[in-house]
Amino acid sequence: MPTLENDRFLRALLREPVDRTPIWIMRQAGRYLPEYRATREQAGSFMDLCRNPELACEVTLQPLRRFALDAAILFSDILTIPDAMGLGLYFEPGEGPRFEHPIRSAKDVKTLGVPDPEDELGYVMDAVRTIRRALNGKVPLIGFSGSPWTLATYMVEGGSSKEFGKIKGMLYSEPDVLHQLLHTVAQAVSRYLNAQVEAGAQALMIFDTWGGALTPPAYRSFSLHYIEQIIDQLIREHDGRRIPIIMFTKGGAQWLEWQAAAGCDAAGLDWTIDIADARRRVGAQIALQGNMDPGVLYGTPERIREEVARILQAFGPHPGHVFNLGHGIHQHIDPDNVAVLVDAVHTLSAQYHTL
Repeated sequence: MPTLENDRFLRALLREPVDRTPIWIMRQAGRYLPEYRATREQAGSFMDLCRNPELACEVTLQPLRRFALDAAILFSDILTIPDAMGLGLYFEPGEGPRFEHPIRSAKDVKTLGVPDPEDELGYVMDAVRTIRRALNGKVPLIGFSGSPWTLATYMVEGGSSKEFGKIKGMLYSEPDVLHQLLHTVAQAVSRYLNAQVEAGAQALMIFDTWGGALTPPAYRSFSLHYIEQIIDQLIREHDGRRIPIIMFTKGGAQWLEWQAAAGCDAAGLDWTIDIADARRRVGAQIALQGNMDPGVLYGTPERIREEVARILQAFGPHPGHVFNLGHGIHQHIDPDNVAVLVDAVHTLSAQYHTL
C-alpha cells in the first residue's frame, strides 16, 4: 500500500503533533450531496448500494472530491451485522430500518450465530479493499460498527424506537437473556472490525448511538462493558501503524471519564458538552472528536466560521483534537456550507499548532 500523503487524522487521534486540526464529518457521504442521491438511485435501494463494492467506493469518495477532508469513512450501515445474522433487514419508506425476525426471547438469542466477515459480510470487506485502492494513500480510511447495545436495540425493537420499551423490558425483566444477546453481538462486532482492519481500514469507530438512553448503571453493564470487551479483542497495530479506536456515545458526555478508561484512543462528543470542559476532565488520557451542532450548517458562512473559531479556541493549543459534527450531517444542508466549515477548520486551527 502507498504511504499516506495526509496522516494528520491518525496523528491527532494518537495525540501527536499536527500542522492543523483534522476534520471529517459523520455521514459525509450522504443525501445532502446531489451526486450521492444520483448514485443511490442508480443502485436501486440503500442496501443495494451498500452491497455493491464499486458503488460503495464511489459514494465514499464523493465528499473527498468536493472538500479537503482528512479522512474517508467506509460507506456501509451499522445494521449489516444483524442482517447477516438472519434477522431480515428491510427499509420501510419514511420509517427507516425494520427486521422481519426480531429477537424477543431466549430461544431467539440461542439461534444466533456469529457471521463470518469474509462470507456473509464479504461485500463489506470487498468495499474496504476497493476504497483503499482508490484512495491510493490520499487520506486514511475509517472502518466502523455499531455498539452491541445499539445494534441490540434494533434487533429487539424490530426497528427504530423512541421509547425502547421492548429492549428495556428485556433489560429489567430478563437481564440474563439480554446479556447473552450482547455477548454474541460483541463477538460478531469484534470479528467484523478486525476483518475491516485486515482488509485495509486504518482507524475504527464504534457508534453507540443509543447508549445515552440508559441510566448510569445500565450504561456501564449493558453498553460500556461490551464495548470494553470489543476493544480488548481488536487489532491495535497493522502494517506498522497503530490502529486508533474512537468510541462515540451520543448523549453520553456525563460518562466521559468511564469512556476514557475503556481502552479507546479517542471519544466522540455530541454538542451538549463544552469541549473545553471535556478536555479538562480527560486531560491527556485520550483524544477528543467533535463537537459542532450539525444545525450550525443551516446558518450563514460568518456564523459557521464563528462557531468553528469558538470550538477551536475552547479546545486550545493541545494535541488530540479531531474536528467533527456532534452527530451526522443533516440531509438538507447546503454543500457550500460544508466547504465553508472545512476551510474554516483548516485555516483557523493553524494558530493552535506549532508543527
